[in-house]
Amino acid sequence: MVGKHCILELYGCDQYKLNDEAFVRTSLTAASKIAGAKLLNMITHRFQPQGITGLALLAESHISIHTWPESRYAAIDVFTCGNQTMPEKACNLLAREFGAKSNLLKSFIRDTPHHMEDLTRNP
Repeated sequence: MVGKHCILELYGCDQYKLNDEAFVRTSLTAASKIAGAKLLNMITHRFQPQGITGLALLAESHISIHTWPESRYAAIDVFTCGNQTMPEKACNLLAREFGAKSNLLKSFIRDTPHHMEDLTRNP
């Protein structure tokens, strides 16, 4: 297994939290921590008149968020490599933090084709 990729859609969120850049950054940091991932860097951008995009770069991969406060909606990806992290915990935390009334979570195992397992990866 290369890793796990979770795609999370949040509905009925707190529109003020979805439009608060500092809150988004704090939530991404907390999600990284609860997943057991190492946060390397973060970038966010607040759009006018509303909406935020954020990316938490992890040693294990990434967490991204795109918010639509006017629709009370957020689209989130959590991708972690290896089997030592828990991306579902990050998703659960983010759903709670943004006050989602409902959510849709899809999880995928990312893996290389079996014939590639013995290949060495060179940078």
